[in-house]
Amino acid sequence: MKIAIIDLGTNTFNIFIAEIFPDKTFHKIYKSKISVKLGEGGINKNFIQEKPFIRGIRALKKHKRTIEKFGAEKVLAFATAAIRGASNGKEFIKIAKQKTGIDVQVISGEREAELIYYGVRSAVKMNDTPSLIMDIGGGSTEFIIANKNEILWKKSFLLGVARLMDKFKPSDPITKEEIKQIENYLEQELQPLFSAFDSSFIKEAGGCQELIGSAGTFDSLAEMIAHMLYDISIMKGITECDFNLEDCEKIYNVILRSTTKERMHMKGLSKMRVDMIVVSAIFVDFIVLRLGLKKMRLSKYSLKEGVLWELMHS
Repeated sequence: MKIAIIDLGTNTFNIFIAEIFPDKTFHKIYKSKISVKLGEGGINKNFIQEKPFIRGIRALKKHKRTIEKFGAEKVLAFATAAIRGASNGKEFIKIAKQKTGIDVQVISGEREAELIYYGVRSAVKMNDTPSLIMDIGGGSTEFIIANKNEILWKKSFLLGVARLMDKFKPSDPITKEEIKQIENYLEQELQPLFSAFDSSFIKEAGGCQELIGSAGTFDSLAEMIAHMLYDISIMKGITECDFNLEDCEKIYNVILRSTTKERMHMKGLSKMRVDMIVVSAIFVDFIVLRLGLKKMRLSKYSLKEGVLWELMHS
């Protein structure tokens, strides 16, 4: 059976079409994303402004044509932070249904975290000891402490990159004072994560030494590192890869010193992430240093693949 999964994120509407087989395997047919920036001008007012609203509906129409082209028999669409938190989110879903026939399901942050875990576990060889999974979105960021068998703790924070950008409006290039302001805010807002990380429950499970970054920002960081320091061919056909933390530090410093114009020409950085990557890089670096993590890996799979995994195993 051919399945189309749409992830209606704050920054991008992603589509994934796959054929699933009775032996619980799948074959990827098509994968793409459209930049919508739903949070533009309204993310911290909890409202989808007119222009991003129109962009979102237009993106769904395009995805609908793709679904018809590939003949997907089942369509599953999930809305996350920007739509779930918007006062006109229900109106967006209603118009999406009228214009495209697609039923969009709004999911909670907890449910989002659960699906991300299933996706990551499908891509990455996890162990008995816990890992910290991080999925940076535009409207929210999910943190999951989990091992290969189960989720030990999960939480969705309203700390998406679009939200942080709107709140701090950083200079171009960003200043040291602005970086400090963002880090201080993260320190304040992420107390539940720090408490969970240091809890006896997690320590008894073996403690947490590694960060697994789920798609998005981490894809960009990996591709930038590959382009600048290695060869892009190392990224071909993989579902996971290890980051060298020294490489990450080099790229981090390049990103922080750069202007928007300079980032437009950086290999491995997609145009839709040019404005967001600075705050994303600050966020990742803050987590690694604050929690004293020794290892970082990329999972190429995230929510969409998690939906697929759940579908195949239900």
